[in-house]
Amino acid sequence: MTDTNRLSLPLLRASQAQKHVTMNDALMRLDGLTQLVIASRSLPLPPAAVEDGTVHGVPAGAVNAWAGHEGELAIRANGGWVFALPKAGWRAFIIDEGVPAIHDGVAWRGGAATLAPSGAGMSFGVAQTDHVLGAGATSETAVLIPSGAMLFGVTARVTDPITGNLSTWQLGNAGAPDRFGSGLGLGEGSWARGVLSAPMAFYAPSGVLLTATGGSFAGGAVRIAAHYAELGLPSG
Repeated sequence: MTDTNRLSLPLLRASQAQKHVTMNDALMRLDGLTQLVIASRSLPLPPAAVEDGTVHGVPAGAVNAWAGHEGELAIRANGGWVFALPKAGWRAFIIDEGVPAIHDGVAWRGGAATLAPSGAGMSFGVAQTDHVLGAGATSETAVLIPSGAMLFGVTARVTDPITGNLSTWQLGNAGAPDRFGSGLGLGEGSWARGVLSAPMAFYAPSGVLLTATGGSFAGGAVRIAAHYAELGLPSG
């Protein structure tokens, strides 16, 4: 055996010359895989300037130094890359998606909290957008809540003061414009925490609706996040 079973760390051989090279390689892999943090799993082109120890998940279609390593982890080491193959049950945090993940033996399952041998499981997610308000009495975000999600609530914070002739505003969705909050402030830093009394299932993709109270919006920006869970299907 030339590598360890779990982390694929290279082993020293008897009477090996320059043992420090193999040892340093093993330490770089160990440093990258312990408390595993993945910078991204979507970049096909290896970044040119990253610190040693930075880890990327290699996606399909990867090129250059990552070509032929699809599905592996690329660890920056001494200006190059070393690779490790993740196994079922490994856990990581994916920075550019802001989610924890569990590897199911084939791919990373973002947001996964549980994972059955069949692939069935429960995942948690937060979808966020910086919504710029246009002129009008209402303003709807792009899709934040995915189809089949169980929504726990929506939070928001004003990042650019809301202008217009309104007195306050409401946060909700079609048919329930104040579902996540009403009487909300206009100034920068004003916030809403709309927690539902029971999770609500959404069977179609949905945005979030902002409604002006006592007038109309003229401008401003609000950072909005939808907090939800999804059920993963077992494999066929």
